[in-house]
Amino acid sequence: MTADFLRKAEAASVKGIITGGIDSGELTDFLQYQMGVAITGNEEIGLTCIITEGFGAMTMANRTYTLLKDLEGLLASINGATQIRAGVIRPEVIVPLAQPHEAGFKEEEDVLADGMYPGTRVRVIRQPYFGAIGTVHSLPVELQQLESESYVRVMVVNLDDGPQVTISTATTGIIEE
Repeated sequence: MTADFLRKAEAASVKGIITGGIDSGELTDFLQYQMGVAITGNEEIGLTCIITEGFGAMTMANRTYTLLKDLEGLLASINGATQIRAGVIRPEVIVPLAQPHEAGFKEEEDVLADGMYPGTRVRVIRQPYFGAIGTVHSLPVELQQLESESYVRVMVVNLDDGPQVTISTATTGIIEE
């Protein structure tokens, strides 16, 4: 994803782009100013960019790509607004399905989120495992102390490409299937 590509997309009246990653310098070049990352969505451009993995040369997670590919051709709405502070806002892609089978779902219940439980697929959104995908192994009830000395709710996650780790529940996002 380059600044030149974004300019060409904007000139062609493309309304939105979903990509795995982008170099922050390319984004700055496109916008013609340094964008803050804590709050986005008020840029005065006609193009919405959703970056699924983060800044840098990062490919989109296979599961995300496959889901989006399965929804190809359907009407979609995207909102690229982000707010990292209190009242967190994450970018979103909304695809209204007239029939659940349009996205390969067999039962209507499969479309609805059930919350987090052992077996839930999650993506880690903070270091040191940023971008890793895994499956919740367990959700201990007791608060656990982190290196920062704060006590938080944690989960044990079996990472797809790594070890079993114990991390704060606030550092993950549910991958809805």
